[in-house]
Amino acid sequence: MSDRIAHPGLRSRITSAEEAASLIQNGMTVGMSGFTGAGYPKAVPTALAARIQAEHAEGRPMRVKIWTGASTGPELDGALASADGIELRLPYNSDPIARERINRGEMDYLDMHLSQVAPMAWQGFLGKLDIAVIEVTAILPDGSLVPSSSVGNNKTWLDRADAVILEVNSWQNPALEGMHDIYYGTALPPHRVPIPLIRPDDRIGQPTLLCDPDKIVAIVETDSPDRNAPFTPPDASAQAIAGHLLEFLGHEVKMRRLPAKLLPLQSGVGNIANAVLTGLIDGPFHDLTAYTEVIQDGMLDLLDSGRLRMASATAFSLSPDAAHRLNADMARYRDRLILRPQEISNHPELIRRLGCIAMNGLIEADIYGNVNSTCVMGSRIQNGIGGSGDFARNAYVSIFMTPSTAKGGKISAIVPQASHVDHIMQDVAVLVTEQGLADLRGLSPRHRARLVIDRCAHPDYRDALDDYYDRALKGSFGKHAPSLPGESLSWHQRFIETGSMRP
Repeated sequence: MSDRIAHPGLRSRITSAEEAASLIQNGMTVGMSGFTGAGYPKAVPTALAARIQAEHAEGRPMRVKIWTGASTGPELDGALASADGIELRLPYNSDPIARERINRGEMDYLDMHLSQVAPMAWQGFLGKLDIAVIEVTAILPDGSLVPSSSVGNNKTWLDRADAVILEVNSWQNPALEGMHDIYYGTALPPHRVPIPLIRPDDRIGQPTLLCDPDKIVAIVETDSPDRNAPFTPPDASAQAIAGHLLEFLGHEVKMRRLPAKLLPLQSGVGNIANAVLTGLIDGPFHDLTAYTEVIQDGMLDLLDSGRLRMASATAFSLSPDAAHRLNADMARYRDRLILRPQEISNHPELIRRLGCIAMNGLIEADIYGNVNSTCVMGSRIQNGIGGSGDFARNAYVSIFMTPSTAKGGKISAIVPQASHVDHIMQDVAVLVTEQGLADLRGLSPRHRARLVIDRCAHPDYRDALDDYYDRALKGSFGKHAPSLPGESLSWHQRFIETGSMRP
């Protein structure tokens, strides 16, 4: 029996993953822990997938609705999607098997702003939460729960679920205890009060999660690693984007629009974001802070360099090497890292008050700065909006970055009209590609268009964009944001039909 289960009354509820999974019935709604491949349950979802396959083999229906913090790992999303066990998924998915089922219309998917999930669950709009399956690092003698490598929506799932299954994972470093800041002061209107967080390093809650012991119906002991995927080294395109962005930040400091130590950084996940963070190590900025969703390799590097003073997030998203480095020296990192519930890490009012610099990726942007973060060719979901909307609309500076082309140059990331819009032009301040940077603040749509084409579009597509825009100026129904509706999505149609946007 693990010494991580210190509450004597709960030890009798230790059971196998298969027995725990048997408590989940067809049609139930299940809240699972997990955020970007960190802190998700591994054993119970895998056992549940095996049970679903057995039920299907006998001709019996067995599917469940799955709520999480964000993306998880193959033992959860991958296993359940492979078994055709997910009826509905929210609020974010990055699993390729689940993605294919969603895009074939075999699974419903509710893509949501991450800050809105917990409030909507409390409001009842999402329906009843039958059971929660939550990974924790330990159960303390008083019954409180030490969170693992992500917090996400765990606080809300534990509160709202009728029953709770815990996975106590001994792979998670016990030194995580004390890193988390779980705030229990949120409420629905008309009882909301200001959240007393003034600086990114403020602690306003407690280090553990609370759960009524009577709701805990099963405890499963595990020893399984998180999904820590390696980052590829930044290529020339990523390095160029990072260079443009660092030059921009330096210029903003010179113009006194940013302080010398910048403002709290928010960064999406990926190789370009990592390249930007790594580039800050050799930049002129000191005493940096981060108020973001995810702590990735570049932030650990910044912490080690002394340039980053602290980082606040809701989860880790690390390569295997970085995860090993973190676990080997967790006690030292613990005082400089804070993991919070995502309703706090992504809270729009806090983002605006702190003045975050938001840096996120995109699928495509149009010449006016409308950004598509989710749907390839307007209809095929890639991952989801995640927290980019929470930060983009409320950031001090909202930056979106991408290579100017994809699929070996067959797709232009800068198009006449975005095939799907997640972030309207009013929420996009800066666009960056390897070609250059367009600062769109204070510009009307027509001035934006010229700047985006000149600075961000790939040369292979620049002439075609200029031609489209010149003709739109002459033939558009209105001249505020000139458009030719019969042609503006023809690039996407051409790709669907021929495999390339090139004329």
